[in-house]
Amino acid sequence: MSRNSIEGKVVLIAGGAKNLGGLLAREFAQHGAKAVAIHYHGSQAKTDADQTVAAIEQAGAKAIALQADLTSAAAMEKLFADTIAAVGRPDIAINTVGMVLKKPIAEVTEQEFDQSSAVNVKSAFFFLKEAGKAVNDNGKICTLVTSLLGAYTPFYSAYEGLKAPVEHFTRAASKEFGARGISVTAIGPGPMDTPFFYPAEGKEAVEYHKTAAALSPFSKTGLTDIEDIAPWVRFMVSEGWWMTGQTILVNGGYTTK
Repeated sequence: MSRNSIEGKVVLIAGGAKNLGGLLAREFAQHGAKAVAIHYHGSQAKTDADQTVAAIEQAGAKAIALQADLTSAAAMEKLFADTIAAVGRPDIAINTVGMVLKKPIAEVTEQEFDQSSAVNVKSAFFFLKEAGKAVNDNGKICTLVTSLLGAYTPFYSAYEGLKAPVEHFTRAASKEFGARGISVTAIGPGPMDTPFFYPAEGKEAVEYHKTAAALSPFSKTGLTDIEDIAPWVRFMVSEGWWMTGQTILVNGGYTTK
């Protein structure tokens, strides 16, 4: 199999039942992946996971859906072990898991901080750890972060601040796994038109975000659409393998470093 191709590869997507993860799962199958394993968090996402599995199989790839709360190291280890048992060692591992918290610093509770840390930092770290152990030589690993890493803004201290460590995790992992030909990247979308975006934002904030990117007038929503991000993820885990250790902000000119 070619290092630069998706064809014939085994793919694991954490958060792969719906939204961007679900789109990626379907598109990897359409681009010739041999098997796609998708993770989903809770039982409320099972219907979406089942529909995504059906779409993957219809495209000609093997599919499996695995439910887990990935905020423990043991659960992450089990996710990779179950994937290997069901469809083989992954060639491509993608982590789309995350949660948004928008609040003034003075209002963030310890419980909210701990939960956000578990989802955005701990799960990202242990995903990279297990991916580094499980992914085949010449494989690809990609984590979804946020374009807020390039922003100077209030109210996202816990979210932006707890996504920031993933940049260093990515750099370190790329150095450690590079001897096996594995590339490791992170992609930071702008505010995306998904159900996760709107609950954290008020009406005025939503209207601002819809006009904030340089290319907003040319987007169907004004926001980043999942269809804008999927090609970048596919590229980074195929032909774009020579880019490694980098966090790339893909946002239509919303923020930049």
